[in-house]
Amino acid sequence: MTIVIYSDVFLQHDTGWGHPESAERLRVAVPALRAALPELQWQEPIPRPDLADWLATAHNPTYLQELAALAAQGGGTWTDDTPIAAGSWEAAQTAVAAWLTAVDRAIAGEPAFALVRPPGHHARPHSAMGFCLLANAAIAARYALSLPGIERVGILDWDVHHGNGTQEIVENDARIAFCSLHQWPHYPFTGRAQDTGPHGNVLNLPLPPGTDRPTYRALVREKVLPFFQEFAPQLLLVSAGYDSLAGDPLGGLQLEPDDYGDFAKWSRSLGCPIALGLEGGYEPQRTAAALVVTLTVLSAPMAP
Repeated sequence: MTIVIYSDVFLQHDTGWGHPESAERLRVAVPALRAALPELQWQEPIPRPDLADWLATAHNPTYLQELAALAAQGGGTWTDDTPIAAGSWEAAQTAVAAWLTAVDRAIAGEPAFALVRPPGHHARPHSAMGFCLLANAAIAARYALSLPGIERVGILDWDVHHGNGTQEIVENDARIAFCSLHQWPHYPFTGRAQDTGPHGNVLNLPLPPGTDRPTYRALVREKVLPFFQEFAPQLLLVSAGYDSLAGDPLGGLQLEPDDYGDFAKWSRSLGCPIALGLEGGYEPQRTAAALVVTLTVLSAPMAP
């Protein structure tokens, strides 16, 4: 059974009127999942006394202090697209805790989904960026590698935007393989195909605007799966963005909710524990529909 890691604390990250990365995303997704999949198990993120140590594996201490101070002062604007509210620091820390909880549950044998905000894959070592405050997936990978029996971690990023922050943080670690499928040219204008990492542990698959479903799906089968099969991760993390859906206001690709069910099925076929966490997806109803499909597949018994 799939575990959903969620807290109402995530709603405290107030991005202001009209911002695409708003609490409405979760206010739509949570009831949709509860209605469609009543058998899901829901869990609060486990508080971690050592959380600061894990944040420091990805971020500069000065940045973390400045981010906490800005929230404590009532908030402000870090960059034009990344506002900070009074509740943002707590929400961001809780999002990381949710990803770490998802790692623990996945390794224990239960697929887990960290249903969080703010997202994290653009957050850089020294700065917030692109709606993201803390590098959730990168921190989760570093945490997983500290656990017994985990020596290789894969990160699959299927958000429409390149996970530049994740790549920057993990690419120098040969124990982590990172793959991103993303629209190009598109924000943040990183993730060229020739960027393969210092250890050949990075696979970037840039896609032109308007890329259709068959093309995207073929890349997953013919490029993504072989990349991870060769690497043989002992845990797969998925930065699960849903802004590659047709009609997303911040994307230009043509996926449908059912595609994410197949991506989840194919990811499970790698045969290792899997933990996912929410990144983008800015049309709330469509994102919720894709989440339902993803979690339906994750909860189904694996075919022999």
